[in-house]
Amino acid sequence: MIKNAWAYVTRKKLKSLIMISVIAIMSTLGVLGLALKDATDLSSKKSLGNITNSFSMEINRQYNPGTPRGGGNVKGQDISQIAQCKEIDSYVKRINSVADLVDYDIVETPETLAYQSPERAKNFKSTVMLTGVNDSSKENKFVSGAYKLVEGEHLKAGDRNKILMHKDLALKNHLKVGDHLKIKSNLYDADNEKQADEIVEVEIKGLFDGHNKGGASAPQELYENTLISDVHSAAQVYGETEKTAVYQDATFFVKGQYDLKQVIKVLEKLDIDWRNYVLINGASNYPALQMSISSLYGMADKLFYGALIFAGIVVALLLMLWLNARKKEIAIMLSLGMTKMRIFGQLMTELVWMMIPSYLIAYFVSGALAQSFGHTILNGVTGDITKKLASQGVSSQLGAGAEVDGFNKTLTSLNVHVSSDMMFIVIGFMTVVLIMALVISSFRILKNKEESLIYTR
Repeated sequence: MIKNAWAYVTRKKLKSLIMISVIAIMSTLGVLGLALKDATDLSSKKSLGNITNSFSMEINRQYNPGTPRGGGNVKGQDISQIAQCKEIDSYVKRINSVADLVDYDIVETPETLAYQSPERAKNFKSTVMLTGVNDSSKENKFVSGAYKLVEGEHLKAGDRNKILMHKDLALKNHLKVGDHLKIKSNLYDADNEKQADEIVEVEIKGLFDGHNKGGASAPQELYENTLISDVHSAAQVYGETEKTAVYQDATFFVKGQYDLKQVIKVLEKLDIDWRNYVLINGASNYPALQMSISSLYGMADKLFYGALIFAGIVVALLLMLWLNARKKEIAIMLSLGMTKMRIFGQLMTELVWMMIPSYLIAYFVSGALAQSFGHTILNGVTGDITKKLASQGVSSQLGAGAEVDGFNKTLTSLNVHVSSDMMFIVIGFMTVVLIMALVISSFRILKNKEESLIYTR
């Protein structure tokens, strides 16, 4: 049986080559689908690892308009209530304020200079955005990758009069880690409701890098013109303290043993006016990232299952055509006393002889193509998402800056590789599909007697 099957496969070279090519191509696509899914798993865990078991407390803009400038006005005591719950592991609270550099210059571009009115140039000529935070390593712009610490240390709870500065702003003003500078209140800032006129001396604890993904119409939208400070300093420029200040938002990290949804239900029973706030799943702050991950998972599933289905249909059709041409050969085998099961065994052996080189080809080809294939798929997915978000941004008039760029963050790389486990999975599924295709295609022939096979055309 084995020799006869081998003789047929080697004698009918063209037919065998067509079958081997179909199985090899479909197996390659199946393996690449599994490799893409595995790479997406790893990338999603790396990208979402710090945020999947967290939630943010933000203002409910349908009921609470926020500060005069439209920022958040989350109360510090409400943040403290949630932070003291046993389910909360840690938290990050942020103050967004505005301050002027004393005796130093901000970064400008031709675009920001072109859009400035004389009045704005006068009132905000040295103005920077100030983000006060109790743990900068978990601040949204660092978590999203928009900012990256390149020198020094992150800010942590207990820091006072410390800042992180963009390296380009430091370079322009000949500043370095450890240097001291002064910032002061801006009297023209709408959120400076007390008209505070404070001067705060701060020390540079670290430098970060990162650049705008899109254009900026105002210098304060540039990454370079944002300082990350401790909470006390950001509150002081508005004449407030850490306790009396209002916060842009707060992010809470839930202990691993607690379910996020159940924790949120428990927190909603606290003595807090929830009309003013909404609680948002941490991953929801990165919709573009979720979209890119979901799209890659969808693409991987389509490749794997599509390859199996297509292989089953094509191989079944080819086998039907070829077995139809072998009716007389099968009739002679039956007349010589061969059982139908033995004939099916030979057909199965022929298929196995063609599957072996197909799977070997698929393994080596998929291994060679995996990384470039993943890169191409990722570029296509992120390109489509970027275009969609750009059109949404124009229609909704979203601004620029690191917050928006973090919101639009997508996967930037995939480490796609093929393992033997993936190949074995494809071999298992593909072999079952091919056997089913053989059973379906051979049933119509083998159910007949030899006489009818001889005389049917």
